[in-house]
Amino acid sequence: MAFPEIFKKTEKKQVFEKKEKVNIKDKKTEEKPAKEKAKKATGFYANILESPHITEKATDLSEKNQYVFKVFSKTNKKEIKNAVEEIYKVDVISVNIINIPDKKRRLGRTLGWKSGYKKAIVGIKAGQKIELMPR
Repeated sequence: MAFPEIFKKTEKKQVFEKKEKVNIKDKKTEEKPAKEKAKKATGFYANILESPHITEKATDLSEKNQYVFKVFSKTNKKEIKNAVEEIYKVDVISVNIINIPDKKRRLGRTLGWKSGYKKAIVGIKAGQKIELMPR
């Protein structure tokens, strides 16, 4: 009886090409185009600033070069400063943070909570503006 060919050992041809060794240091020193860096940064910073907080007091503060934003609850002052500078292309002088606490609300017999949020008041350099509401 003949032995099936699938079980026979055949010589495998080794078709390996010599690959050039790449230094890890060379990869680190290669600079990426500036556009790619800006796109990534903008996406990250867009998550930090939730929305501009538009109230009467906020519009009065805008005349004094201070703008109010609702921000993600885990962010700190440095991240907020970098986000505003990156998105709006202005120079930030100061950042003040206010934590608005949760508040109890009642609808009939049902008790509930209105969620709190974090608010940031950002002071910018004189002569610069942020266009919050496009005309």
